[in-house]
Amino acid sequence: MRLRRLWLADFRNYSHLDLELPAGTSLFVGLNGEGKTNLLEAVYYLATMSSFRVKAADSMIRTGADVSEAVVRGEMVADQREVLLEAALRSTGRSQFQVNRQKVRRRELLGLVPVSVFMPDDLALLKGGPGERRRFIDDALSQIDPRLDAARADLESILRQRNALLRQSGGQLSSEVAVTLDVWDEKLADVGERLADARRSLVANLEPKMAAAYEDIAVKPTPVSLTYESIWSPGELSEALGRVRREDLRRGATTVGPHRDDVLVALAGRPGRTHASQGEQRSLALALRLAVHRELAETAGQFPLLLLDDVFSELDPERSKGVLEALQSEQTLLTTAGTLPSDLTYNARFRVVGGQVIRET
Repeated sequence: MRLRRLWLADFRNYSHLDLELPAGTSLFVGLNGEGKTNLLEAVYYLATMSSFRVKAADSMIRTGADVSEAVVRGEMVADQREVLLEAALRSTGRSQFQVNRQKVRRRELLGLVPVSVFMPDDLALLKGGPGERRRFIDDALSQIDPRLDAARADLESILRQRNALLRQSGGQLSSEVAVTLDVWDEKLADVGERLADARRSLVANLEPKMAAAYEDIAVKPTPVSLTYESIWSPGELSEALGRVRREDLRRGATTVGPHRDDVLVALAGRPGRTHASQGEQRSLALALRLAVHRELAETAGQFPLLLLDDVFSELDPERSKGVLEALQSEQTLLTTAGTLPSDLTYNARFRVVGGQVIRET
């Protein structure tokens, strides 16, 4: 499936945009701050009903817009079949989404248009905290199996209510608090085990793909490992919650569960976060993204729409060449502020200036 046409209204710095896109690679050139990343964000939002930059919808509504709403519309094509995706982002009230003019929920859209995004900020996957890596894995799971997106939302809701109870208890385990905690622990164990099992399975599938991708990018064989880390064993979350109940009451927070787990990346047996060089960390982050890209291609039966946001600016020529050779997609949207591999080929070139997109010959 590829994007044939994109319309924007009051999205970020775009008051209005009507853009036709070819198959293959479209290159968007412009200075920083002109709206290149905003374009990729709009496409990603159409496919996932979420942004890869922010959580709040009002952050994506153009400053100074006449109405407190932004509209993103995309015409997709697959096997001679057309699909119209539409999103209305609102600063107040819920945003709305439609497929072929029919309202849908997020989980009904997820997976319809597989999408992969690569960004300079991907270095945070290695250098950032566990939350960055959990979010990355959960975003991939949501595209692979949209039902897991519901589990993710359920987990967040359960944790909010369990933590509120812990804080309200004042550290005291009264009989009423104990009974209510039992209820939340049962719910947390059920949803938490399901989500953690899915994460472990995905991480196991990604590890050989990531190792192969790293070799493609770094152009040298180096052992790479990817491990899901948890302080509780599979099937034992309920028992673990029981063991830490007193500590949770003391802290007023849930200290065990999938919200505390991590994904460890190692290079040649050493933690990539602390022992890899800056160049190696960037290559590891790209390899992890590429592994998910290939996993999505396998599960969806088609290569995801590929969004590359100035990814070559921090890579040396050899690694840039490795990335180019490793990436596969029917359609790629690539932005740059000027740094590109010399052997890059593309089907269309656009210049982005102040929220305007002009096709160049």
